[in-house]
Amino acid sequence: MSILFRLVINAIALWVTTLIISGVHITTDSTTKKVLTLIVVAIIFGVVNAVLRPIIKTIGCAFYILTLGLISIVVNGLLFLFSSWIADKAGIPFHVDNFWPSAVLGALIIGIVSWLLSLIIPDKVQNA
Repeated sequence: MSILFRLVINAIALWVTTLIISGVHITTDSTTKKVLTLIVVAIIFGVVNAVLRPIIKTIGCAFYILTLGLISIVVNGLLFLFSSWIADKAGIPFHVDNFWPSAVLGALIIGIVSWLLSLIIPDKVQNA
């Protein structure tokens, strides 16, 4: 159940990002397709983060130390842009226009919104 709640939280965060950032688009008109697109992109973004983030942190450890962790904002933007590329190759109607500001600010908003939603949803529900 915890994974399902994380998926829903990330899909909502993606939706909020599409509303706030003009360079992040869902290119379908159907509400059902928009919801499915958000869920699939949330899965893609989660898998990309789960697989690539530890590798990037290990390889780029010095950059994380030198920038006091600020490089993670750039890395999150790149991973978000990569998720958009994967969605495009898979024929999913989701697109991030460019790295700056769309991908970087989009990833930042996703992080903030998912963090806020995680605070609102009680731990009992997340760990059920």
